[in-house]
Amino acid sequence: MAPSATLYWFDMSHPAQAARLMLDRKGVDYRSVDLLAGFHPLLLRLAGFRGGSVPALKLEGRRLQGSLAISRGLEELVPEPPLFPADSGARQAVVQAESWGERELQPVPRRLNRWLLQHSHAIRRWFAARVGMPAPGVAAVVQRPLIGAFARISHADDPTVRADLQRLPDLLDHVDGLIGRAVIGGDQPNAADFQIGTSIWALMRFSDLTGIVEGRPAAGLADRLLPAGGDRVPAGLPPEWLPPRRAEAGRR
Repeated sequence: MAPSATLYWFDMSHPAQAARLMLDRKGVDYRSVDLLAGFHPLLLRLAGFRGGSVPALKLEGRRLQGSLAISRGLEELVPEPPLFPADSGARQAVVQAESWGERELQPVPRRLNRWLLQHSHAIRRWFAARVGMPAPGVAAVVQRPLIGAFARISHADDPTVRADLQRLPDLLDHVDGLIGRAVIGGDQPNAADFQIGTSIWALMRFSDLTGIVEGRPAAGLADRLLPAGGDRVPAGLPPEWLPPRRAEAGRR
């Protein structure tokens, strides 16, 4: 019988979504604890975790934080169904793709989100209402210093966010290439599918990025893992920072 677990998360976190999907894939019976975004570092420390980020998982007496640690811990404790191929070459390719996704792709939607929250009162108000804070208009004002601190931690400044957007087509091309080489996107999802697909899902939730990800193999991967739809992060990024949309790029 698969062990039981407790997942600390909130649904707007794409790494937390990856952890949830991996638990579902493994058939682990788990309880989810929905944390209030913004206050999650304190709540996690009160729950006994050293770090202040989601996803955080209590599993068989272990405390695991971060999508990479969780994929490794789950694979060790619940070997079937596997998150990594048995063949050594294929396994190495998945490990490298998962690590690339965590290092290069995962931070991009996080920085975009924190940049928008830092620069737009309307988006802070939307976010406060989205996570169920009382008096979202007041929360949008009160939360600004805290959001600024999160933005600094993740380097969500103008030069970095602009650079993220400029290299977004290359990142998406890399994902499409991984799918083309069958490292990800197969019939049986692996750890890299969950790591990368949830980051693509997060990018597709930005209104500013409509038409940039859609139509790619990467978008198909995200759609298979997580249902489309739901509320989108309102637009607010400078238009001149955005990469060309797929239709516009095709006309060039």
